[in-house]
Amino acid sequence: MSQSRNGRGALVTGGIAALLASTCCLGPLVLVALGVSGAWIVNLTALEPYRPLFLGAALVAMYFAWRRIFRPAQDCQPGEVCAVPQVRRAYRIVFWIVAAVVLVALAFPYVLPLFY
Repeated sequence: MSQSRNGRGALVTGGIAALLASTCCLGPLVLVALGVSGAWIVNLTALEPYRPLFLGAALVAMYFAWRRIFRPAQDCQPGEVCAVPQVRRAYRIVFWIVAAVVLVALAFPYVLPLFY
């Protein structure tokens, strides 16, 4: 049961890339809203030039995760992780959560000016 067969690796990669893509813009805003302050928050904007790369990696990883997670159950061999209905449901839930984070990372810079 390798990670490439059940989509877990691609799903984790997509989630990490989405979080990194939103770090430059969303991270400082969330930290300030939580009451965390300091000059070091400005350092998070240093990741802005890498945002397109992180978003690209997130979208590619989400595509590969989608191919593995949403394939028909008949394609899974008996005993594989993808053949267990509870695991398939959990992966699908996590997939949509990660997809929402990717969507926030994509839309945040364009929606942010509406709040100022």
